[in-house]
Amino acid sequence: MDFLTLDLLGTPAWFWLVFAGLVLALTAFDLGFLHKDDREMGIAESLRLSAFYIAVALAFGAWIWAERGGELGMQYYTGFFIEKALSIDNVFVISLIFGYFAIPAKYQYRALLWGIIGVIVLRGIMIAGGAALVAEAYWMLYLFAGFLIVTGVKMFFAGDHQPDIGNNAAVRWISAHMRVTRELHAQHFFVRQPDERTGKLVLAATPLFLALVVINLADLVFAVDSVPAIFAITTDPFIVYTSNIMAILGLRALYFALAAMVHRFHYLKYALAAVLVFIGGKIFVADFVLGGDKFPPVLSLGVTAILIASGVLYSLWKTGAEPAAGSR
Repeated sequence: MDFLTLDLLGTPAWFWLVFAGLVLALTAFDLGFLHKDDREMGIAESLRLSAFYIAVALAFGAWIWAERGGELGMQYYTGFFIEKALSIDNVFVISLIFGYFAIPAKYQYRALLWGIIGVIVLRGIMIAGGAALVAEAYWMLYLFAGFLIVTGVKMFFAGDHQPDIGNNAAVRWISAHMRVTRELHAQHFFVRQPDERTGKLVLAATPLFLALVVINLADLVFAVDSVPAIFAITTDPFIVYTSNIMAILGLRALYFALAAMVHRFHYLKYALAAVLVFIGGKIFVADFVLGGDKFPPVLSLGVTAILIASGVLYSLWKTGAEPAAGSR
């Protein structure tokens, strides 16, 4: 029982165990009960399942609020909403990846699940490293803040561009060093097939595995923005990690609805750019204008929510009469 009260990165171990249990339960319920068979998910089901994940995330935040206080609860909600908004960009890139590798919709959900598991591990490593850097050298937080401001400004003025998936270094490396099948083999990432020269069965990767690799690499790129953004809100590793992961857990459910109407959120990137500039700027305001006092968490959450909501509503209004991409 002493282990449960052991301090792990500033938080009692039992908090981490509760979170780990929740993630495992959600993943098992999702894959083992809701989607034990590969099938295509409709928009209505996607929205219902996404609403469920959001409700769980909000309830988890309420538990943090009750157990650890309103300030940390507010920081959790702010981090969650920022990561949720930033994940819309992930959806656009993921849809391009699945399209490039010609992955049918009925296999996409399972690939997204394994992608989420990879994200849980990779984000944990990045957040642990970031927490260690900030703990040893507080000035690293200023680098994070400056990076967010520069990224936000670049995002605001950058034009639309699509990633060149075919020239991705990981795809080229895997294709050059591994056997890769030309066709899919249901939901399998690897299969055994006869070697063209010897006739012996050899292990080969499938296009679904290549798509999974590229999705995880794309998330690393997005994490370069989202992880510093949450560190600019709080340096508590538990809040940073849980708000990040709870937002991402529901991404695979929301993907199928957003992928069908991602063109409707064209102007959201400008709101996200403003959010990054605001989050980065408030670090400098708190330390050099407010004399080291904390930026009010409720104000931070309020400004973030208003910016994101404005971006969503303006996008829906401006694109309401526009046809979907590729439609006639």
